[in-house]
Amino acid sequence: MAAACDMLPPVRGSIARGAPLRDHVWFRVGGPAEILFRPADMEDLCDFLAARPAGLHVSVIGVGSNLLVRDGGIAGVVVRLSSAFGKIEIDGMRVRAGAAALDGAVARAAADAGIAGLEFLRGVPGTIGGALKMNAGCYGAEIKDVFLEALAIDEKGNKIRLSSAQMDFSYRKAGGAEGLIFVEAVFEGRPDDPAAIRTRMEELSANREASQPIRAKTGGSTFKNPPGGKAWALIDEAGCRGLALGGAQVSDKHTNFLINTGDASAAELEALGEEVRKRVLEKSGVALEWEIKRVGIPS
Repeated sequence: MAAACDMLPPVRGSIARGAPLRDHVWFRVGGPAEILFRPADMEDLCDFLAARPAGLHVSVIGVGSNLLVRDGGIAGVVVRLSSAFGKIEIDGMRVRAGAAALDGAVARAAADAGIAGLEFLRGVPGTIGGALKMNAGCYGAEIKDVFLEALAIDEKGNKIRLSSAQMDFSYRKAGGAEGLIFVEAVFEGRPDDPAAIRTRMEELSANREASQPIRAKTGGSTFKNPPGGKAWALIDEAGCRGLALGGAQVSDKHTNFLINTGDASAAELEALGEEVRKRVLEKSGVALEWEIKRVGIPS
């Protein structure tokens, strides 16, 4: 891998070696990226992927809201999309959003344009790219409900347009997203009064503030809800509320959130998550699945 990283093609964006990632993820933990690449634009990204050395692993991160980077960092090239990928455009009841656009910003732009149906994005941390990858959602709505099409780049630098059927959406997953880097998506809502939309968004935001530890160093919902159940309730019933391991802790406010109380390592957060899974399985017989994406090399 190191040899491949020494033969990178020229780019117009920026490349940094051994770049710290902890400041790019909400948990504020994790090791460095072997290479951090911020493409100048879509063509820069396409050209890089088309010319990259064989065997060079490429991954992508957004703002790291639902990501745990392990303490050994990430090998190969980590792509972080620049502001050039964050544009939001309105066309009738359609919203075209770059993959680096914050979900909340897309919700606000839709509200200002009198487009209803995207309010739930106000409660989804992160960017559109990550939301597409995991069919993000909350309060009874998810990406697939408003999705029209997406533009992505494959591992060889080819541009690919995907329909809803090709995305293969399911609960917290887009099966058709494997190996792709999303660059933009188009969503469609319905007309409504902007003031009414904003009111619903404010209510959603207030509910989230009251029920989730959004001011803490966390990674969002840790585990997927099992069929017919709620992960937080199973975790609570297993006696895990407030459970701690080193600097990692299960939130007292919402048990499906792990928090870094100040000096946690990624290893402690992951081990605490596995301990929660173990206790829930012993108590209820339910095997919780991680919703947080864990990437990189253990220390």
